[in-house]
Amino acid sequence: QVQLVESGGGLVQPGGSLRLSCVASGSSFRLAAMGWYRQAPGKQREWVATITSIPPRTYSTDSVKGRFTISRDNDKNTVHLQMNNLKPEDTAVYYCNASPGDVWGKGILVTVSS
Repeated sequence: QVQLVESGGGLVQPGGSLRLSCVASGSSFRLAAMGWYRQAPGKQREWVATITSIPPRTYSTDSVKGRFTISRDNDKNTVHLQMNNLKPEDTAVYYCNASPGDVWGKGILVTVSS
């Protein structure tokens, strides 16, 4: 059973940057498509970005294009979400997801506030 653990969240001022990481257990990481989702207070969970396995193609929602970058390191079983020029509306709990299998991490809080 694959397990996902997120890290790197916290409080940042508007315009700042954070880098989220998600470490996956298990030997099938390099074959999995990895994604980041987020859930803001009082809202439904929404998709943020995805990186496929081989070849690694990336996709992201329009609201983060040009600001967020998803990447993966298969040697370290890790997927990253580099978040730049953060805005208050990016405040949410961010979740890592692996598919197939629809495995989720427990989530990590990102707060963008002055």
